[in-house]
Amino acid sequence: MTPQVHTEIIEMDLDASDRQLLARVTADLSILSDVSRADLLLVSRHADGASHVFAQARPHSATPLYAEDMVGQRLPAEQAEPNAWRRLLSPFLVRTVLVREATVARQEFPIWGSRGQPIAYLIKDAYWLQHERHRRRSRVFQYALLAFTLMVARGELIGAGALSPFGEHDGVIYVSTDRRILYMSGIAAEQYRNLGYRDSLLGRRLSELDTVDHQIALEAINERRAIQLQKEEHGRVLIHKALPVRSLPWHLLLLKPSSSSRRHTSRSRGALLLVHDATERLRTEAELASRVSLLHEVHHRVKNNLQVIASITRMQARRAKHPETRLLLDETVNRIMSMAVVHEFLSQNDRGTINLLDVAHRIIQQVQQGLIAPEQQIRLGVHGPSIWLPADKTTRCALVINELVQNAIEHGMAGRTRGAISVELVDHGDKASIIVSDDGQGLPEDFDLDTHANLGLRIVGGMVERDLRGAFSISRPDGETRAVIEFPK
Repeated sequence: MTPQVHTEIIEMDLDASDRQLLARVTADLSILSDVSRADLLLVSRHADGASHVFAQARPHSATPLYAEDMVGQRLPAEQAEPNAWRRLLSPFLVRTVLVREATVARQEFPIWGSRGQPIAYLIKDAYWLQHERHRRRSRVFQYALLAFTLMVARGELIGAGALSPFGEHDGVIYVSTDRRILYMSGIAAEQYRNLGYRDSLLGRRLSELDTVDHQIALEAINERRAIQLQKEEHGRVLIHKALPVRSLPWHLLLLKPSSSSRRHTSRSRGALLLVHDATERLRTEAELASRVSLLHEVHHRVKNNLQVIASITRMQARRAKHPETRLLLDETVNRIMSMAVVHEFLSQNDRGTINLLDVAHRIIQQVQQGLIAPEQQIRLGVHGPSIWLPADKTTRCALVINELVQNAIEHGMAGRTRGAISVELVDHGDKASIIVSDDGQGLPEDFDLDTHANLGLRIVGGMVERDLRGAFSISRPDGETRAVIEFPK
């Protein structure tokens, strides 16, 4: 999850180097939150003395403590700890706070500016149970994670923003500067057993393993930056990440930064290796892509078959001797082509939903070409927002639009050379409406939808009620005929 950041980061007099430092720390919050299995907040003190959150990261590896966006919020006085700005917060100190009646273990790390004063502080919050689990881990790993946290607070980590998230089921390994394994989580041990390493790997060098770990650990340590690499190994697809771990001499952690302490540069302590087994996910994605491709091909063939049927029907219409037969066959062609339009859209997108606005435009174009003579000046238009619907509903809506527009041409515009037919789409949130109106001859005074409906209107009424679970009505307000369909999405 990308860290959330307040646009006006801090209301203090910061120079360019301090702002760059805060930007670097913010970019590293996400991976630190994941590895720590804790929520992270970057907090600044404003001119009024209050503490405000200006950046936040939630872990992918544990249940987040803060479900809501904390950026821009003011910390309660009992949580802000006013003395935090007047003393050095020990990196070893863990205090207990209550957050929404939950007991939380909190650690606080100052972010030191160029003038030797704290310009912000990093809050690490974890459920107390999660903190207790961490305390039971190897001391080697605990100190490695603390050193990594302080390294992030100093803005020394490079390249972390490009890393993929670290998840709950990912493994962790800590290696020394000579790439000897000092700690391996249970998940990591299981992952390497799947690669064929049955015995314990603690104490062994990475160079003894037939994996990319040695390569990326060496790069991370030497180049002081985060590395990520995906590779297939022993039939498994693993995503490896390497995070350099550097620290100052431990006695300096208890001192306020000064000109003398700034002369001490951090030293390499090794690297954290994060391992994600992506085999099943990639296999599932490949299977899904294959199925989607097959489905696209099916829709493409259905569209082609419908177009062939429409062509044959159109040929029969041209040969028909009676005008009524020709008209019925032409209407049938448009119905078939309306369904073909939906299958064409389905063959071209992966979403499983279709934009009804695009379908309506295509149907109007087909009707214009198929039913309106060149000498007729009848305008067809579509208006409204994009409305994305499942394929089955879009198919019904396509047929409804086709039937209503055909009905308007056949009955409303009969014997006329000029006129306008409009299709309007309306998005009501959880519902949608299709409104087809025309300025033609209008309905008879005694028109009743239940008794006077022709075949096209009966088709519309049946589909709206049975398939769309909606309502269908026809009225004549202000001299125009108006058909309205409303249905749940």
